[in-house]
Amino acid sequence: MNKHHYVAIMAGGIGSRFWPMSRTHLPKQFLDILGTGKTLIQQTFDRYSNLILKENIYVVTAEQYVSIVKKQLPDLPEENILAEPSRKNTAPCIAYVAFKLLKKDPKALMIAAPADNLILETDDFIKTAKNALAFVDHIPALVTIGVKPTYPNTGYGYIQHETAEAAPGVYKVKTFTEKPNEELAKTFIASGDFLWNAGIFTWKVKNIIHALEKCEPELYELFAVEKEKFNTSKERETIEAIYPQCTNISIDFAVMEKADNVFVIPASFGWSDLGTWNSAWENKEKDYFGNAVVGKNVMVVDANNCMVHVPDNKLVLLQGLKDYIVVDTRDVLLICKKNKEQEIKEYVAEVKRNKGDKYL
Repeated sequence: MNKHHYVAIMAGGIGSRFWPMSRTHLPKQFLDILGTGKTLIQQTFDRYSNLILKENIYVVTAEQYVSIVKKQLPDLPEENILAEPSRKNTAPCIAYVAFKLLKKDPKALMIAAPADNLILETDDFIKTAKNALAFVDHIPALVTIGVKPTYPNTGYGYIQHETAEAAPGVYKVKTFTEKPNEELAKTFIASGDFLWNAGIFTWKVKNIIHALEKCEPELYELFAVEKEKFNTSKERETIEAIYPQCTNISIDFAVMEKADNVFVIPASFGWSDLGTWNSAWENKEKDYFGNAVVGKNVMVVDANNCMVHVPDNKLVLLQGLKDYIVVDTRDVLLICKKNKEQEIKEYVAEVKRNKGDKYL
């Protein structure tokens, strides 16, 4: 493994579309959504441990989740858990890690990746990641991974690329499109040159910092003026001073959609952003009637294509439902049509208005 290769696992989100399992105090990246025996962040850490030295793996998360990260990832060096004082999206998160790494290792190459992606084919993923690292090692490029789409998903962002290769398996990006409607998504699929945006990025640290300086100068300046304090005893108070001033913006909007040196590597490795209960249903083994069940005491009678997630110690008998999400926790029961899952965030907001924070 190359000592100049690093990964930043971004683990600060709330995952509200996985409510009521995902809660503010324990969001989805720290849950075993599919009943595999490992949480999503544990699977992500294990995956990158095949590629990156453990001492070069960093996790960026909210202050309130630091103790959970320590517990779930005992092999991760404690000093590699970076606590964000507030949620400011992925651009400030990446800027934080990049400036920290640049001071530590000017030759650093970095992968930035979500903690909650599902990737079923690890070997294929590792090959793709190695290709990305090799490309950015020789070319001043910002690389994203694009997943070959299998159907017109309206919950993903899309990347359009040039038809000619810039290098073996690497293409110049033409456009980014945020979550399209179904008709547009169908057009994208038919064209053959659009990919799902996996939100996994690779670059030389000095090049992403240069891109931030060019594309998002105010954010760059906040970190640049304090760069000498990173990796010192003053880092914590510095970050606490910087973050309230940061714009809440994704790295996609801040840099990737503006920069002119963005490339994509098309890949297929059993990827899902596992952002919704429907995506959990798609990736979970199903019974003869298409039901995906997590829970040891579930009985299904005349029910089809349901996503069921219930505690092992609770007997649940499901009868007569088709295309439903059924999620039972200690204090909340959700029964929702699968085609309404994108509205779960709205339901959570309604719960907050009517019931306060108790069930969030």
